[in-house]
Amino acid sequence: MKRSLTTLFLIATMVLLPFKLNSQEDVLFTNCLNQLKSPFIASGQPFKAFLTGDEVAEFHTTFFAGSLYRVVTSSHQEGTILFSIYDKDRNLLFSNENHEASSYWDFKIEGSVECIVEARLDTEKTTSGIALLMVGFKSLE
Repeated sequence: MKRSLTTLFLIATMVLLPFKLNSQEDVLFTNCLNQLKSPFIASGQPFKAFLTGDEVAEFHTTFFAGSLYRVVTSSHQEGTILFSIYDKDRNLLFSNENHEASSYWDFKIEGSVECIVEARLDTEKTTSGIALLMVGFKSLE
């Protein structure tokens, strides 16, 4: 009897755990979308990574001239995602580490540019977690 209850518990855990993880990701996604309200339009492509320790997630995107952009991040703990934006030659364009780990950044692009966005955890605040990053834009024309 005890063995069948243990087996039932393990099966239930394995079935329900993915729903719990998806629910947590949905909360992070909603948090990002809340920061991308009008006048910004979400690009619709979330960048997501599960990070531990000093791991760095790298995302590639293109920012086009004539738009105002907002990059937003979300994690389970506020202020734990450090992100940097580089051009394709790895010249640093922005780092939220220099701005109190702000969860968003607004900027205007003069000319289209391919960029590399790196996200990592502030290991002084947490050692693992999901990093979700989204980009929104507003046309300036």
